[in-house]
Amino acid sequence: MLWSKLFIPTLRENPAEAEVASHRLLLRAGYIRQLSAGIYNYLFLAQRSILKITNIVRQEMDAIGAQEFYLPALNPSEVWKESGRWDVMGDNMFRLKDRFGRDLCLGMTHEEVMTSIARGEVRSYKQLPQIWYQIQVKFRDEPRPKSGLLRTRQFTMKDSYSFDMDAAGLDVSYEKHRQAYCCIFDRCGLRYMTVEADSGAMGGSQSHEFMVESEAGEDYVVHCPATGYAANLEKAVSRAVAPAMADPEGDLTPEEFHTPGFKTIDEVSAFTKLPASSQMKSLVMVGDGKPVLALLRGDHQLSETKLAGVMGAAEVRAALPAEIQDWFGAAPGSLGPIGIPIKMRIVLDKALEGRRNMICGANKDDFHLRNVTPGKDFKADYHELRQVAAGDTSVDTGDPLQIVKTVEIGHIFKLGYKYSKAMGLSVLDESGKENTVIMGSYGIGVERILCAAVELFHDGNGMSLPASIAPFTVVVTPVNVKDAALAEAAQKLYTECKAAGMDAVLDDRDERPGVKFKDAELVGIPWRITVGKKLAQGIVEVVERRTGKLTEVPVGEAVGFVLAAL
Repeated sequence: MLWSKLFIPTLRENPAEAEVASHRLLLRAGYIRQLSAGIYNYLFLAQRSILKITNIVRQEMDAIGAQEFYLPALNPSEVWKESGRWDVMGDNMFRLKDRFGRDLCLGMTHEEVMTSIARGEVRSYKQLPQIWYQIQVKFRDEPRPKSGLLRTRQFTMKDSYSFDMDAAGLDVSYEKHRQAYCCIFDRCGLRYMTVEADSGAMGGSQSHEFMVESEAGEDYVVHCPATGYAANLEKAVSRAVAPAMADPEGDLTPEEFHTPGFKTIDEVSAFTKLPASSQMKSLVMVGDGKPVLALLRGDHQLSETKLAGVMGAAEVRAALPAEIQDWFGAAPGSLGPIGIPIKMRIVLDKALEGRRNMICGANKDDFHLRNVTPGKDFKADYHELRQVAAGDTSVDTGDPLQIVKTVEIGHIFKLGYKYSKAMGLSVLDESGKENTVIMGSYGIGVERILCAAVELFHDGNGMSLPASIAPFTVVVTPVNVKDAALAEAAQKLYTECKAAGMDAVLDDRDERPGVKFKDAELVGIPWRITVGKKLAQGIVEVVERRTGKLTEVPVGEAVGFVLAAL
């Protein structure tokens, strides 16, 4: 292709609305233009990269025996109501009615539709296992679209679904997807982590996310470089940093003391001159309508995901002030596990195990208790409840943990029987008995692969995309198109690149060399062959975008040099 004929509307200045590198550079490089909040037009360069990514995804999915479908983006409400997610998805789902008043939605994902197909067509164990996938537009009524293509209202997703007879079969399908995802992200040139994750509204027994470390992300991952352990902050476990002060010795009796107007952990710490780690934090939560008192060390934070797992609740929320007043007879800030007026489950984080003579609320406004010992002064039911904190170490080895910001690029779930039971998907087994099918669900964010690559590989001059997903692999740049010898040599090199199977572009514009070089760097083309004054000596320059390394090579060896590097 000839650059002079292409639509590549680059910008010299950073767009004011761009918050992260990928948003800024995709706009500047002419890949995308915003149509409205969270909705983008993909221009020529973006579409080339997206098609390369989807081609890699398709090849790797086909390699594990997956079969490609294409399902409607517009879904009737009935299938979502069957699974129970019509209400669970809430305002994130785009909902509409047709001319007859029937409820419809735009698909956020396609578990329900795939299950309905299997329910109508798959009758026997002989037809299993099955893996079906699609690459299609999805919709999410995102309340606060931001960061360009990282959080949008319309996006492209590869979603696949496995159907198996039993858990052992699901294990095989799950592992096939895990390996396929690693191949996909490797081929796309990404550095990523595979982390344990929570299934959320998807449901299921096991879940892993594929994450790229980036300050542009909104998810936090706990990572141990020494052991390779990685888990989403919602799921991660750790060995807590020791309390800032040892507990008082002795078998002491709880004692009430006045804390006038002091309600927060910090306020009580300042008043008592004791660290937050000497207090028990009392959090009143509600899971599926049932109240629970969660106790943590004063300097720790609750993981609602872990609490939901302990309670077996689909949804957990903080109790309302009015509810707390009604149940405890006191306001938040003066609550504790002793003397609760109503029967309520009390759960403690494991970091409180073995602690003694601590401070907690007295369930009486402006009063606290000192010398409270779990297990002695109230029943202790220990669970993993807290979020990992800075300074924590590995449970297994004691090695330091890191908490890093990440972008999610893929997520795989063992759905189990959530959808097949709700929607009546079963087959006849070898003995002729009905057997409920077990399922898995597996997603990849196509645009997020592009964004993650930009976030990982950019500098002050622009993007440095991996060759496998860059819109072009190599640009051939004559420094002066009016010089017949340079133009002829550039055209010949361009033709040789194409013949060698490389995705090449010839920058035939009548522009200064600096302008051409800057544009090529901005849009992220991995290699540049520059045809300049040294052509008279039979030499051209080959420049690697990622490193900036310039190599002078004989003109006849330039294409082979780039091929060898690729």
